[in-house]
Amino acid sequence: MAATQRERLLDGLVQTVAEHGFTRATISDICRAAGVTRPAFYEQFEGKEDAFLAAHRFGTAVLVKRMTEAYEAEPEWRRAVCAALRTMLHLLAAVPAFAAMVVEIDAVGVAGRRQREQFLQRLRAFFANCPELPGGFAREAVVDAVIGGVYATVYQCIDRRSAAELPSLEGMLSFFCLVPFTSPHEASDWLSGTTAAPVVPLDPDCRLLDAPATPQ
Repeated sequence: MAATQRERLLDGLVQTVAEHGFTRATISDICRAAGVTRPAFYEQFEGKEDAFLAAHRFGTAVLVKRMTEAYEAEPEWRRAVCAALRTMLHLLAAVPAFAAMVVEIDAVGVAGRRQREQFLQRLRAFFANCPELPGGFAREAVVDAVIGGVYATVYQCIDRRSAAELPSLEGMLSFFCLVPFTSPHEASDWLSGTTAAPVVPLDPDCRLLDAPATPQ
């Protein structure tokens, strides 16, 4: 029962924050959305910030898992990078309530920024098999710049409440991810001749990245 209540509260938080924003969302709103009492909430979390960070950790873990599956299914580094990116864009577009947490984590303060940085650091793994950079540039710094640029673009799209449009950014962001490791001409030619693999639909166990919680 405790595990079920926790899952329902996390789902309820995601839906409530998407509707009201982190600052305006209340614990009563979250409990109402989850069909759980306030005492039950405090059995699971210290407060709203603690619950938000738990939901963000869980959701981003599912997101990275799905990206990793897509990445590892492709033997060629360019296809692998683009597959991970494609999965992220389509998954966030499919679940706009979770996508809103990309924006709302800024409202959590220092703890939110720290957790966001930890998430972005995990994305470095998707560039591990890319070729060495020309010109002796520091690889990690360039990879972080690429990740930061992708994140900022995704953030802006979600902030405009246009998460459904994220898949339309795939071509441009794929080009942006590949260029540092090839050249603009090579990246453009390769992308124009590549057929993207389909994105695997969401599976039922991805609770925060699936349908809203239903009180049981």
